[in-house]
Amino acid sequence: MIDPVALTADLVRCPSVTPAEGGALVLLEKMLTKAGFACTRVDRNGTANLFARWGAKGHARSFGFNGHTDVVPIGVRSDWTRDPFGGELAEGRVWGRGACDMKSGVAAFVAAAVDFVQATPPEGAIILAITGDEEGPAQDGTVALLDWMATEGEAMSVCLVGEPTCPERMGEMMKIGRRGSMNATITARGRQGHAAYPHRAANPLPVLVGLLDRLARHELDQGTDHFDPSTLALTTVDVGNDATNVIPATARAGLNIRFNDLHSGQSLSDWLHALAAEESAGTGVALELAIRVSGEAFLTPPGPLSELVARAVQAECGVVPVLSTSGGTSDARFVKNHCPVVEFGLVGQSMHQVDEFAEIAHIEQLKRVYSRVLQDYFAGC
Repeated sequence: MIDPVALTADLVRCPSVTPAEGGALVLLEKMLTKAGFACTRVDRNGTANLFARWGAKGHARSFGFNGHTDVVPIGVRSDWTRDPFGGELAEGRVWGRGACDMKSGVAAFVAAAVDFVQATPPEGAIILAITGDEEGPAQDGTVALLDWMATEGEAMSVCLVGEPTCPERMGEMMKIGRRGSMNATITARGRQGHAAYPHRAANPLPVLVGLLDRLARHELDQGTDHFDPSTLALTTVDVGNDATNVIPATARAGLNIRFNDLHSGQSLSDWLHALAAEESAGTGVALELAIRVSGEAFLTPPGPLSELVARAVQAECGVVPVLSTSGGTSDARFVKNHCPVVEFGLVGQSMHQVDEFAEIAHIEQLKRVYSRVLQDYFAGC
């Protein structure tokens, strides 16, 4: 039996700050190979990724887990009261960067998968897709794994992502979708001039501020059955003008939109461009937009997969999880193009914080949840 707590601590001791592998995937590959998994490193553009499969390639019934071993930077070292890469076990917790997000989740599903195939070899396949590029650009991580799987004829029938999903209490929430996310930078280009002679300049600020005001006051929607209302947040306004008697030539602003399935990245981009054109018309100020869509909104409708996971959570945690689409983005936004996907993991209160930790009891519970999911899935429940 693999101890998921000890494995979590071992993974925390690997300094795998994106994009460094830090030894985490090397450790997992050795463990999984020893347990009979066929392992392949699917590295791309310097990003480390691990694909591991137990069972026959191309089996019609395959259960997948997805997770990441890369972590965010620690910030200021002196703010930590414990070694951020020490993997210390104290006060009923595993301490260190990635303990919560999400080396504990990876440890729990690796431990559950290895113990399961050794105790009751299933009729089917178990696939583990583990990336080192979730906290970074996310262009050569799970995306690379899925690209490689398509080329090699590897497939998951369903997938469970082990991200932290519970706000405060273990088992209270699972994710059946995620909002989309996009960022836009707006650059207003006018003509510099003397502040005493504004008619000789083309001031970009009134035009930019007018657009930002319209954006900030606009209600994108009122939500849907499974999604909260979409949100638009202004994140920065930058002019960089230290002179009191100069009208600047350029001003910039940034915004982030978290959107539900009433919208797409393209529809929102078109809307932003149309508003910008209206605001700049006839002003002599050009509004340029640079837009990056990091993920589209998606939903795995409640059904067999969410019911399977919810039953296991209720059995092991004593609570029926809420089916949610809240929070930020995750690699489920890529997996959803491959197969039905849901997310369930630990309480996420300490993720990305100084003195990050995971409760030992919760890690053990999580392994039991994943083990029950596998048992029920391959039993045909």
